[in-house]
Amino acid sequence: MSTATGQAARPVSVGAARVADAVKVYGSGDTAVRALDGVSVDFPAGRFTAIMGPSGSGKSTLMHCAAGLDTLTSGAAFIGDTELGKLDDRRLTLLRRDRIGFVFQAFNLVPTLTVAENITLPMDLAGVRGDREWADALVDVVGLRDRLHHRPAELSGGQQQRVAVARAFAGRPDVVFADEPTGNLDSRSGEEVLNLLGRAVRQMGRTVVMVTHDPVAAAHADEVVFLADGRLVDRMESPTADRVLDRMKAFDARPPARKETSS
Repeated sequence: MSTATGQAARPVSVGAARVADAVKVYGSGDTAVRALDGVSVDFPAGRFTAIMGPSGSGKSTLMHCAAGLDTLTSGAAFIGDTELGKLDDRRLTLLRRDRIGFVFQAFNLVPTLTVAENITLPMDLAGVRGDREWADALVDVVGLRDRLHHRPAELSGGQQQRVAVARAFAGRPDVVFADEPTGNLDSRSGEEVLNLLGRAVRQMGRTVVMVTHDPVAAAHADEVVFLADGRLVDRMESPTADRVLDRMKAFDARPPARKETSS
């Protein structure tokens, strides 16, 4: 598939996560809605990928299915070479704990724990020591060395989301999924969080997949994949906010597609 800039398709990379022929149908009969309609997309390791599309395009559904938070109706989702649909509940839970990190719009910090305890919480729950030097280095990356003994209520929204970012990367997951991570932040705090995600990819070799509706946020990514009506319709390398905004405006000019399907 060509990119929005008309460039040749990018070279094949090792996928940290991918979906193949992904279909997700909610409901049944005349009220069924096909949220994903045969999507195949890979999220390369060591890259920052943004997922965009108009409301109802399936972008959050794609992320949830790729991350093992929801199941596909048909098709397959993989973390590395592991097919999520072939795992039982216990093994899927362990995979999400050990190989996937999450950053959500709501910070989801434990209010009774300190910053340091929130960052190491996944490792503590798993009963493993983990790489404490790595976790300690993350504290400096997110700039919270002087807040380690504070609790979430004593932090700004931007600081709380920085804690959530550090927690997501603390266990060195294969991939971190971020769902509208700047949605509850002012523009300055949002920029700080996006810069952190970019630094984690480019300086620390991590992999990030981010759902966003904001062209400015998407411009921090290495690539943007665009969904419309549950289908992958475009990819854009080296995005800028203006180019992403122009692409999104094109969706507004399209008539809505019928998304019902019979069972």
